[in-house]
Amino acid sequence: MTKKQKKVLIRIIIAAVLIAALKLLFHFVTVNKYIELVAFLVPYFVIGYDILKKAIHGIFNGEVFDENFLMAIATVGAIALGEYVEGTAVMLFYQIGELFQSYAVGKSRKNITSLMDIRPDYANIEEDGKIEQVDPDDVEIGTIIIVKPGEKIPLDGVVLTGESTLNTAALTGESRPRTVRPGDEVISGCVNADAVLRIRTTKLYGESTVAKILDLVENSSLKKAPVEN
Repeated sequence: MTKKQKKVLIRIIIAAVLIAALKLLFHFVTVNKYIELVAFLVPYFVIGYDILKKAIHGIFNGEVFDENFLMAIATVGAIALGEYVEGTAVMLFYQIGELFQSYAVGKSRKNITSLMDIRPDYANIEEDGKIEQVDPDDVEIGTIIIVKPGEKIPLDGVVLTGESTLNTAALTGESRPRTVRPGDEVISGCVNADAVLRIRTTKLYGESTVAKILDLVENSSLKKAPVEN
């Protein structure tokens, strides 16, 4: 949980305690409705001041009909009608929902960050008896690449020599290693676990499995319709 989420959680707890305490108090003690209004405005502003601020900011920027504006209208309307508990509680429940959503989005971002670890940094090719590291983008189809133990397979291809196990968890979620032998097809992003593999590439990096996955992840938000955003 981030620092911002912790602050929201603290506000939720404070507002919930205040609402419960005031509800209980006014159940046994009869007071003037204006005193009750002022009392319930305290938890209302504790939990909803940021929503009201965003709603006002949206109005001045021409973005009126968003969730903040609708929540402000709904809760202020309820309070204006004398439903102080309901108006404050609606704002409270909305903030609880926003906190859960923020937490879920944060978890998704962490998963995406871990997914980015599958991006290969280089490819090993052999030239004049020496192994040289090159950018995967510069490797052509049919090039022989060498993948050492502990390295990621940078491009899709077919195993020419070597027998090893591959860790495919980052791509498939499968925790059990996969054994590959000469003639087997391998996909980029897998981690070579045991022995040196010589692989003939069958795709350019831009068309490889790992590149397509990363492209989908990185550009997914750009493919949403304006209404969906």
